[in-house]
Amino acid sequence: MENAPSRLADLTLLVGRLLLALIFLHEGSTLAADIAATIDTFATLGLSAPVALAVIVLQIGAGLSVAAGFLSRLGALALGLFCLATAFLFHTNFASQNELLHFEKDLAIAGGMFVLAASGAGSISIDNLLKRRIREMPAWLRALL
Repeated sequence: MENAPSRLADLTLLVGRLLLALIFLHEGSTLAADIAATIDTFATLGLSAPVALAVIVLQIGAGLSVAAGFLSRLGALALGLFCLATAFLFHTNFASQNELLHFEKDLAIAGGMFVLAASGAGSISIDNLLKRRIREMPAWLRALL
């Protein structure tokens, strides 16, 4: 029988995953909802339409990955790296308190994603269900779960 601290840890991982995923699912959905405005905004930053579309796919796809706990280590790693890139490419005007706050927020979210990538999704996840159901998967795929 599973003990209470282990159940609490798994529940905490689930809540943490959902909270971390929320910002990416919301932002990705917002960008996708007005794709023309998104492409225009990215263009003002010197970024192309394919980059805008890739960001939307990354935010929604990896956000769902983290939330559901499906290939969550990979999704968390991708979002952690995305946050680092965003911080260092777009939020470096530290004379602005708002930009500094966004820089620090991106670093904090990246840290949370890297912790999730290291720890895994916990037992309340699709990853765990797959581990229990499919014992004979390749080692590289098991490492992602």
